[in-house]
Amino acid sequence: MKDIDLAKATLNDKNLSLVIVKDGQIIYESDGRGIYPLYMAVKKCGDDMKDASAADKVIGRGAARLYKFSGIKSIFAYLISEGTKEVLIESNIAFGTEKTVPFIKNREGTGMCPVETLSYESETFDDLMKRIEAFLKQIKLV
Repeated sequence: MKDIDLAKATLNDKNLSLVIVKDGQIIYESDGRGIYPLYMAVKKCGDDMKDASAADKVIGRGAARLYKFSGIKSIFAYLISEGTKEVLIESNIAFGTEKTVPFIKNREGTGMCPVETLSYESETFDDLMKRIEAFLKQIKLV
């Protein structure tokens, strides 16, 4: 079974929000919400994410940039934004999705997701990680 297929099957079978697979082994899985699971995967797995495959419920532009900087080779998500698509195409990351929307909405549905907004304000991986960490501290997840 291909890594992307194992990631997708595990995401569905275990009702998770994120699964990362490399060389036929699950290297990270989570049922957390928002950007937190991917942020933690990047912190914990680091270079092990290079050439891995991921299945994720929702990927906004901020998450796409984290995947890009981490060297992920393929992704499946049920929902992605137009900005996500642009990042994945520019980065030559193979992807599949069920639905594309103009942008990922915030939890209240009143505007753009805060992390998607952050992704337009940061140029580098380090800057993006710092901004995401500050956001996660603000909402008391780290």
